[in-house]
Amino acid sequence: MRVAAIDCGTNAIRLLIADVSGDKLVDVARRMEIVRLGEGVDRTGVLAPAAIERTRQALLGYAAEIAELGVTRVRMCATSASRDAKNAQDFRDMVRGVLGVDPEVITGEEEAQLSFLGAVQGLDAPGPYLVYDLGGGSTEFVTGTATVERAISMDIGCVRMTERHLHSDPPTPAEIAAAEADITAAVDTALAAVPGREAKTLVGLAGTVTTVAALAHDLPEYDSERIHHSRVDAAEVTRVTRELLAMTVAERRALPVMHPGRADVIGAGALIMRIIQERTGHHFVIASEHDILDGIAFGLAAN
Repeated sequence: MRVAAIDCGTNAIRLLIADVSGDKLVDVARRMEIVRLGEGVDRTGVLAPAAIERTRQALLGYAAEIAELGVTRVRMCATSASRDAKNAQDFRDMVRGVLGVDPEVITGEEEAQLSFLGAVQGLDAPGPYLVYDLGGGSTEFVTGTATVERAISMDIGCVRMTERHLHSDPPTPAEIAAAEADITAAVDTALAAVPGREAKTLVGLAGTVTTVAALAHDLPEYDSERIHHSRVDAAEVTRVTRELLAMTVAERRALPVMHPGRADVIGAGALIMRIIQERTGHHFVIASEHDILDGIAFGLAAN
């Protein structure tokens, strides 16, 4: 069955078109656009009209590709920014007009379950797992082996923490310390709810994690195949985080593996990643290119 999965988060909107049969998934197309839908939501509580328009433009391209490739089922899940916004109905109306289906503004717990399903398919590592999905507005923590056992969503993400704390370019030590305190409190709350410290394998998802992995492995360009299921030592996470926080946005943007739309928020994202590594006590993290999109696609084919 050919399906289309769309994940619209705080920072990026992504598309997966895939042929799914049982537990096998074959990519037909993967796309990603940085639209920053959640810009300012932490402060204003509403989605900015310009952010909704950026998202609409990206969706127009996705809708054309879905039609061209003969997709039979489509599901779009909208995450943190759409949960938080007072004007979420404006966003839903826009999506329906462009895509012909309603976006599902899923809970953080459902987001965690879909991410877990996508992440652990084909993973050659012992369970139980702690999977974290580090987004723009929130980070989901989920534990389990074959299926989800515990999950929680926390309002720490690379866009939210940048807007809340990291205002200078590069951020000052005081700003970094404030972000560290905020993130540490949230991670400890999450680990009190899910048994992440007891997990045998730590798995990280989303663009911050894969970009940090690319930098840790000193790749000359972003290479999904080399990044997927690669291991990043805790010391390397710490090193890359320190280096990113010391750079200006322009310096980060010049890195060969850096998506230009991620450069201004990657410092906060790496800081979240580093603190998760420290507070869980895991010696390495496995970076996964498969995530909530794959979980949505499997779910579409199964139902």
